[in-house]
Amino acid sequence: MEKYKGSFRALMWCVALAMTAVAAGCGGGGDDNNSGGRGTGRDGLGAGPTPPNLMSLTTNNFVILTKTGITNTGSHGTAITGNIGASPITAAAMNTVFCAEITGTIYGVDAAYVGSGATTCFAGNPPLANKTLVDNAVLDMGTAYNDASARAPHVTELGAGNIGGLTISPGTYKWSTGVLIPTNVTLSGGANDTWIFQISGDITMASAARIQLTGGALPSNVFWQVAGGTGVALGTTSHLEGTVLAAKAITVATGATVKGRLLSQTTVTLDANTVGP
Repeated sequence: MEKYKGSFRALMWCVALAMTAVAAGCGGGGDDNNSGGRGTGRDGLGAGPTPPNLMSLTTNNFVILTKTGITNTGSHGTAITGNIGASPITAAAMNTVFCAEITGTIYGVDAAYVGSGATTCFAGNPPLANKTLVDNAVLDMGTAYNDASARAPHVTELGAGNIGGLTISPGTYKWSTGVLIPTNVTLSGGANDTWIFQISGDITMASAARIQLTGGALPSNVFWQVAGGTGVALGTTSHLEGTVLAAKAITVATGATVKGRLLSQTTVTLDANTVGP
């Protein structure tokens, strides 16, 4: 009998070791920079992917950044909280953003910004350090875009590209098409949870539609990576939360608001908008 008891104990020990190995191989708590699924969130404390590193954009508080300029149309009722900039295009490509509309600094690669005649909010070249700052920010914008686009998604084609009315949990989501936001969308999660939305087409957001965060979720943990040939169009009085990383233009219609950042590899167009953290 003792002989059989010993064999049984050995068998059970082997089973326990095997179960431990399987659990280790299937665990969901590791760094998901490659897996892209649910896991580490912000600082390893939440659900969703590790957020893309915005590097100097965060350090220097850029809320709007472009390569080909910022156009501010309408009655100059825009309110921007944070810094904005453009590179490599001349700083004159931001002339329609007036110093009265920004709580922050306009960074340019040269001294060509004239605005409304008041230029106290402007920092250009010379000194060269201002050009270097905005040049580096644009490089970091490209790095963050590539990082966000490279994550492996855990959900694809949610809503067949129409996410109006949905409540979306933390994670990495991918669409091979554009994304339509005809009605309110809710992102439900905690302060350390993250979302990356990878969109092969464009974003079209209807007038008055809203991205709304619940459960303590933060706009700084939401990333919209948009690869479409047109870009991002936010309808009148709509409201977006998060960081937009767009390969093309971002157009913000009259009265729309953004709690986050607008980072475009071409241009950003504003019209009496509120933008900032």
